[in-house]
Amino acid sequence: MGIPQLEILQVGSLRMRVATLGSGPLVILCHGFPESWHSWRHQITALAAAGYRVAAPDMRGYGGTDAPVEVEAYTLLHLVGDVAQLVGALGEKQAVIIGHDWGAPVAWNAALLRPDLFRAVVGMSVEYTPPSRSNILAALAQQGISTFYMQYFQPPGVAEAELEADPEVSIRRLSYSLSGDGPQDRTIAGVLAPGAGFLTATTDPTELPGWLSDEEIAYVAGEFRRTGFRGALNWYRNFGRNADLLAAWRGCALRQPALFIAGARDDVLKFPGARARIDGLSRVLPGLRGTHILEGAGHWVQRERPDAVNALLIKFLKGLE
Repeated sequence: MGIPQLEILQVGSLRMRVATLGSGPLVILCHGFPESWHSWRHQITALAAAGYRVAAPDMRGYGGTDAPVEVEAYTLLHLVGDVAQLVGALGEKQAVIIGHDWGAPVAWNAALLRPDLFRAVVGMSVEYTPPSRSNILAALAQQGISTFYMQYFQPPGVAEAELEADPEVSIRRLSYSLSGDGPQDRTIAGVLAPGAGFLTATTDPTELPGWLSDEEIAYVAGEFRRTGFRGALNWYRNFGRNADLLAAWRGCALRQPALFIAGARDDVLKFPGARARIDGLSRVLPGLRGTHILEGAGHWVQRERPDAVNALLIKFLKGLE
């Protein structure tokens, strides 16, 4: 099937680097933190071979895509706007959208806001939650929690300094420690110990698991060494703005065909109420066609279990035809 072609597209006011491969109905893949288009490499080739045109962008603030300086340029409306305009930039009228980690809220909300463009949606790791009046930072503060990792990410420059000190070490530790192969006696994406950084509880592995290579780590680390982490972290600095901007859609169900996939050892599944929300997904996703929790996998489910994820995605996509 070949290898993905990297091209720079003008997407609205943004210059966006996009990996593309294949022909057929369009599928857009949205990565999360701290990743790039490269996190979808197994899916790009598999979906293209199955008869789809696949586009995996570096999201706003990442890799070869523009990274606006302003924090407020990273709201969900900006991120949804990017993928909505990407459909047109590719010369298409509709797409199926798939997102992992932070890419999942982008995918869910893109389907919610533009059902005319996005005919079906898949979220990985982060379940669909309808827009609401509250946001996670406000909820944490009300509970007296002040050291959740997302709170640590809020002051500009703090997490950047930690992660940029050695991007290769940062990516290696996070890739391993948040995976199903990492230590099972600790939570990385959770409440940090007082005075701790995001990497404090992570482990630098002496040996990499089979799904993770030195070459992959070097590629992703090289991207962050060039761009820094500010753009990526700015996504976390807009929770309050997102709640306000999405007020018109509060409580709205998402009605397109939908699928949810996660790893059983994903720290996100340990968030308060996450399991109950996943169990009740059919109430807010009436078009839900499956919830799949893959045993032994952690946060990077499409990289840790590519064959299983690819099979689920292809079955879902074929069911739309």
